[in-house]
Amino acid sequence: MSRLSRAQQAAHDEPLDDEASPAAERPSKTQLKQQMHELQSLGEALLTLPAARVAALALPEPLQDALDEARRTKSFEGKRRQMQLIGKLMRQVDPQPVREAVAAFRLGHAQDALALHEAERWRAELIAGDDALTRWMAAHPSTDAQQLRSLVRAARKDAVPNAAPGVGQRQGRAFRELFQLLREALARAGDQGADHE
Repeated sequence: MSRLSRAQQAAHDEPLDDEASPAAERPSKTQLKQQMHELQSLGEALLTLPAARVAALALPEPLQDALDEARRTKSFEGKRRQMQLIGKLMRQVDPQPVREAVAAFRLGHAQDALALHEAERWRAELIAGDDALTRWMAAHPSTDAQQLRSLVRAARKDAVPNAAPGVGQRQGRAFRELFQLLREALARAGDQGADHE
């Protein structure tokens, strides 16, 4: 076997075309590891979804069984190993529908929390002053004004002005009913707004 000169060796070692090189097409070890961690995290997020939403994804049976087993597993080490298995099984599934389902579920929770906060804010404003009642009726004309006024009056009456805030202070039935009325009205307004889009 003949020895190659340095120039020949360098020319022999260089790939003719970067695109033709198999190393250029493969992801690095770091990228592969990152992808595996992302799939494992996505599998963990699947555990937060209700069973009906997971069933709607039509996941392969081994992955579904692994998710069920992870829900039952209590020990830290057992849970960790089960999550590794789920990450491995996630490689066989198209992750995009799973990502979309998890994102939609999280968005729904965030919207629910915002709606509750808005109802609480309106309730506090309505109890604090009469100008809020006018603003509410302008924004939500379909609300039963008589029922709303009655609940606001009763909630104001239930509030004890001399009571110390904090422990032991309990709100009356009208306070809770006012919240329910506001939350339902806000939900109807949100549904109507979604229908018009």
